[in-house]
Amino acid sequence: MKWYRKHARELPWRGIHDAYATWLSEIMLQQTRVAAVQERYVQFLKQYPTLQALAAADERDVLTLWSGLGYYRRARMLHRAAQFVVRELGGELPSTAAELKTLPGVGDYTAAAIASIAFRESIAVVDGNVERVLLRIVGEPEVKTAAARARVAKVAQMLVPPAARGRGRAKGKGPKANPPGDHNQAMMELGATICVPRGPLCLQCPVVEFCRTRGEHVTVKREKQHVRRAAYLLATRTRDDRTEVLLEQRAQEASLMAGMFELPPLPLDAVSKHSPVLRVRHAITDTNYAVEVYAESEGETTGLRREVPARLADLHWAGVQQLNVLPLTGLTRKVLVRMGVMKLS
Repeated sequence: MKWYRKHARELPWRGIHDAYATWLSEIMLQQTRVAAVQERYVQFLKQYPTLQALAAADERDVLTLWSGLGYYRRARMLHRAAQFVVRELGGELPSTAAELKTLPGVGDYTAAAIASIAFRESIAVVDGNVERVLLRIVGEPEVKTAAARARVAKVAQMLVPPAARGRGRAKGKGPKANPPGDHNQAMMELGATICVPRGPLCLQCPVVEFCRTRGEHVTVKREKQHVRRAAYLLATRTRDDRTEVLLEQRAQEASLMAGMFELPPLPLDAVSKHSPVLRVRHAITDTNYAVEVYAESEGETTGLRREVPARLADLHWAGVQQLNVLPLTGLTRKVLVRMGVMKLS
């Protein structure tokens, strides 16, 4: 705790006393880098400063603001959970991990994080960083079994200090003492900045004297990511002095990025005789995509638009001024920015 108070990074979701804001940060940080979340977190809170404001929002607007963070199911579940809390719980977030897990999109880790940080419940938070720290301290290898996970959880819970007296909801300024929440954040910070996966900074570690490993521990060999080639069409036209881009809306029942807008995908055999105007790498879950973008405008017809397999009903011409208010996929946003078609707002 002494190390944490001195060395913790300054992050916009630390030192706050707003359970909704803590919940938002934990959802955004799932499988997403801290650097990518910081600015978007501030923007999101500015647009939806309260749980009630989020519940009243249109899902499409929520997805637009989330665009670029990926894993869009998180945004949908966050929105639905906010509506549930307003409709069924009088607008008050549950204050225990057990109750929080009844909300859409809230699992064990997220529930424990919110309960300890926002409501001072004495419950351990175990993410990948905390698991790595604990395995190294106790000198055990990484084993992907239920029994191994249970052991890590048990050790983690043993270390969590009891809640300070006067435990209650984190409203307004609230009490400053929060041993469980501060401990959990300190453990996560230690794993994120010192006890890193490769080349841990043991000489800077505040608990090195207790560590049985003092270095990297034995880990399970990671599965190699799949590499897949993909092609997309960047078609533009001018109408009434306004530049428009052709976009395809993904099906509402799609397993990934449902309802989001993207550049129309092209069959790979249709682009064999054409040269891409842009090549980018883009990762989605466990797949790395080698993306090729092919351009077509009214003055430079390549015939590729006829090769787009999407239904006409799913294709839409969008003005470039509209792009920042549409729920675009992260890849589409990346391509349009790199091609100078849109600017990030």
